[in-house]
Amino acid sequence: MAITSSGIGSGLDIEGLVTQLVAAERSPTENRLVAKAAEYQGQISAFGALKGALSGFQSSLSSLQSLSTYNGRNASVSDSDVLAVSAGSAAAAGSYSVEVNSLAKAHSLASGSYSTTTDLVGEGTLSFRFGTTDYTGPDPGPESYNNFTLNADKAASTITIDSTNNTLAGIRDAVNDADIGVNASIINDGSGFRLLFASEDTGANNSLEIFVTESGLAGLSALAFNASTTSLSQTVAAQDANLTVNGLPVTSASNTVSSVINGLDLTLKAETFGVPVEVSVSRNSASIKGALNSFISAYNGLIETTNALSSYDPATKEAGLLLGDATLRGISGRLRSELNTAISGVGPYNTLASIGITTDGDGKLVLNQANLDKVMAEDFDALSALFAAQGVPSASGVNYVSSSSNTAIGNYALEISQLATQGVNTATASSGFLASMDITSLNDNFTLKVNGVQSSEITLSQATYANGEALAEELQTKINGDDTFKAGGITVIVSFDSGTGTFSITSERYGSDSQVEITAVDTDTASTLGFSLSTGIDGVDVEGTIGGVSATGVGQRLTGAAGSDAEGLALLITAAGTGALGSVNFTRGLADGLDSLLDNFLGVDNILEVRLDGLQDRIDKLDEDGVALDRRIEALEARYRLQFGNLDALLSSLNNTSNFLTTQLANLPTFFGNDK
Repeated sequence: MAITSSGIGSGLDIEGLVTQLVAAERSPTENRLVAKAAEYQGQISAFGALKGALSGFQSSLSSLQSLSTYNGRNASVSDSDVLAVSAGSAAAAGSYSVEVNSLAKAHSLASGSYSTTTDLVGEGTLSFRFGTTDYTGPDPGPESYNNFTLNADKAASTITIDSTNNTLAGIRDAVNDADIGVNASIINDGSGFRLLFASEDTGANNSLEIFVTESGLAGLSALAFNASTTSLSQTVAAQDANLTVNGLPVTSASNTVSSVINGLDLTLKAETFGVPVEVSVSRNSASIKGALNSFISAYNGLIETTNALSSYDPATKEAGLLLGDATLRGISGRLRSELNTAISGVGPYNTLASIGITTDGDGKLVLNQANLDKVMAEDFDALSALFAAQGVPSASGVNYVSSSSNTAIGNYALEISQLATQGVNTATASSGFLASMDITSLNDNFTLKVNGVQSSEITLSQATYANGEALAEELQTKINGDDTFKAGGITVIVSFDSGTGTFSITSERYGSDSQVEITAVDTDTASTLGFSLSTGIDGVDVEGTIGGVSATGVGQRLTGAAGSDAEGLALLITAAGTGALGSVNFTRGLADGLDSLLDNFLGVDNILEVRLDGLQDRIDKLDEDGVALDRRIEALEARYRLQFGNLDALLSSLNNTSNFLTTQLANLPTFFGNDK
C-alpha cells in the first residue's frame, strides 16, 4: 500500500502546517501586547482629559485673582446725550447732580484767502507756543491783544518752511507732519482757500501763539498771531468748560473732566440749560458674580471629568480608565483640601462656605446667591481678601503693587530710611541778568542729557522776560519739545526760586537713573542764567526694610529681598517723610493658592507629565517587544519550514521506495505456470 500526502514531493501540506503553528505561537504574545497598548493609550487619553480640565479650571481663577475684578464700578447717567461717565476703582459709590453751563473749545485761527491751495505763501520759520491769550477780536471789537501767558506744560515747536513746502498745502502738511499739537487744514469759504490752525487740545490755557521769522520768499508773516502781529483771524476763542457738581462751580480745560470726583471721568457733550443731569456710581457686583460663576462652572466640569475617569458601573461592569489611580486620587484630594482651606488674616469671610459656596453630594460647588448678596452688602472688600493675593498698607503714601509666589502671608512692618529723589541741575542767575531778564543770541541755546539721553540743541526765544517764572516756563517748554526727549517719553520740570534767583531743571523720573546733565552752553549762559557744564545731582532710589529685612529699591518701588518672608512684595513709596510707615498686611487668597497648586500639577516636570511620559515609555517598550516578537516568529517560521521541508523530502523518498518495491513485486515471476 502506497504512502500518500498533499506535499510537493510527498503530498504533505507544509504551508498550512507552518502557518497554523506560527499563528499559534504568535497569538498569545501579540494579543497581550495589543491589549496592553490599548490600555496605555486609554490612560494617556484619560490623563490628557484630566490635564485639559485642570487647565480650564486654572484659567477660571485669573479673574478672581485680579484686584480689578473687585475694584470695578458701575456708573450711569440720566441723560446720555448731555453727559457720558466712566468710573475707576477709586470712585466712591454715590449720586451726583451735574449741570453743564458751557463746553471747552479749542483755539482756532484762520489765514486770509488764497486763490488755490498751491499759492506760494512765503518762507522762514513758524514758531508755535501754547498758553492763555488775552485777546479781543475786531468783532465786536475794538481789537486788542493784551497778554499771553505761557503754558509751561506744553512744548514749544518751530517748523521750517522753505522752497519744498512754501505753498498753502505745503504749510498745512508740514504742520500736520510735525505732530506738535496743532491741526492744520484748508477750507474753501466761498471767497477762496484759507489755512486754518487749531489747537489739538481744548481749554483757555491751550490757545496758540505763532511767531514768524521770514527768510527767502516774503509773505510768511501773514501767518503770525502774537502780541505784535495778529495777521490771522481768530475764528474760535479757546475756552474752558464750565459746570457745577452738586452745586460746586468747576472749570475744566477739557470736556473730559477727571479731577472733580475722584475716580470718575465725565465727558461733556452738550449744555444742560439749567436742567441737572443725575450721575449714579455703584460697585460692579456683576463682574464678581460672573467671575465666581465661571470658577464654579470650571470646577464642576473638572469634577465631572474626574468622576467619569474613576467610576465603576456594576451593571455593565465597566470601569473608568483611571479607576483606583493614585495620581488622580492625589490631585482630587489636594484640590478638595485647598478649597476647604480657611484663609488667615482676612476676617470672618475666610472660606467658600462663609460667602455661600458649598459642596453637594457629587462633590460639585453650589452657590447660594442670597448669602453672597448679603456678604457683598455688608463687606464688599471681603471678597477680594478671600480670593486674591494682596497687601493692605496701614499708612498713607504706601501703595501695594504686586507680590510673587514666594511672598509669605504675614503682617510686615515698614521702615523707610531714604525716600526716592529726582535728578536735578540748579543754577543761580547773576543779579544783572535778574534785573534785565534778557535772552539774546549770546545765551539762547544749550544742550543737556536727561536720564542718560542726549538732547539736540535747545534754543530759547530771544526776548525780555517779565520774571524768572516766565523764563522757567520757556525753558521747560523748549526742553520738553526736543524731538529726542519726546520720542523717549522724557520730560522735565523747570522752576525758579525768586528768593535765591535759582533755576532748577528736574527730571520727572525718580531714582538713580534720574539725571540732568548740562553738556553744552552758549557764550554768556554761565554768566547770566548761571548754567554751566555740570552733571547736576543724580536722583536716588528708595531705601528701607520690609519686615525688618533690607529691601531692594528702584525709583519709588521697594521690593522684599530674595530669601526673606517678604520676597517679591513690591510697594510704591510716595510718602513725604522717612521713618516707620506702619505695616503691610499681606494675605494670599484662595484663588492664588489654587493657582499655585495647579502650577504644580501643570507646570514644568509636573506629575501628569511624568505619568504621561511613563505611559509613552511603556508603549515604546511594547513596540520594541513587538519587533522582537516579529524577529522570533520569523526565525521560528524558518525553522518550521526547514523541518517540514526535510520531512517532506523523507516522505518523498519513502514514497519513491514504496513505489519501487511495488513495481518490483509486481514484476516477479510466478513459481507455477498457468497450466490448464
